[in-house]
Amino acid sequence: MPESRRPLRSFIAPSTWPVWFGLGVLRLVCLLPHGVALGIGRGIGRLAHRAAGSRRAIVRRNIELCFPDLSDSERDKLALEHFEALGMSLIEMGLARFASDAHHQKIARLKGKEHLSRATESGQGVILLSAHFTTLEISGRVLALECGEFDAVYRRNRSPFITEILRTGREKAAANTIEKRDIKSMVRSLKQGRPVWYAPDQSYDRKGSEVIDFFGVPSMHTTATSTLARLGKATVLPFFPLRKPDGSYVFEILPPMQDFPSGDPVQDTKAYVAVLEEHIRRSPEQYFWVHKKFKNLPSSYPDYYSDLDSLK
Repeated sequence: MPESRRPLRSFIAPSTWPVWFGLGVLRLVCLLPHGVALGIGRGIGRLAHRAAGSRRAIVRRNIELCFPDLSDSERDKLALEHFEALGMSLIEMGLARFASDAHHQKIARLKGKEHLSRATESGQGVILLSAHFTTLEISGRVLALECGEFDAVYRRNRSPFITEILRTGREKAAANTIEKRDIKSMVRSLKQGRPVWYAPDQSYDRKGSEVIDFFGVPSMHTTATSTLARLGKATVLPFFPLRKPDGSYVFEILPPMQDFPSGDPVQDTKAYVAVLEEHIRRSPEQYFWVHKKFKNLPSSYPDYYSDLDSLK
């Protein structure tokens, strides 16, 4: 049965007015020169770093766990840089929705699209295997410009209004959007030979997940990618974004993951995590550390977020 949706314009209750105002301001900021707009985003991130003590503590704990060799001052610096990247991601979300194709072509380039071409020309489905980087939203626009139609996976927000904002933003690039639990629709797209853009690095529950080390720390990871690749008879291509220091972007499609799926979903997921960790090390401030990456572990594991007060 088709999913029921409300047009974005139907969300007109007073409770939505602040969000509409924010979208209007974001639209205006996106009209500014690219460097100026990112500078505003960076400033927003610094303000958030100062004001959001609880989120700052989560970021610091994640960095502490994943980069134990860094000094305290290096971790604090990386946490601040992450908040700056989060602020810029807000601007990039606006650019993904509002900016022209010409603007995206000017600020970004895509590497490795020949890997996608080979797979699609053979009639195979393709999983564009990504992750939650702060540059995630803008990468879809460039992918659409360079490689044609694809479907994008999204996660439903608690607020239907926010869900529709995020979903319609992705639909500026994607032909269709698929909710992350709708495995049947993803498999259908793959069997039709349509690429599916999928970021499975955030696991919000234990169902369909396994404990797999992330930077040497136990973390819940969904093993759904292996199942998708098997059912959809799909090639799996890692696809990662990178914001360069000058404010331009490089998005890269890597060669197919070998022996994927292997028949062992845990080993397949470990292979994905290894590729992801390698990319994170290139620009650690751009990964989504504000998410509780190490939550929802079985009771036999430590609660890594039980003592955050000292990190606020």
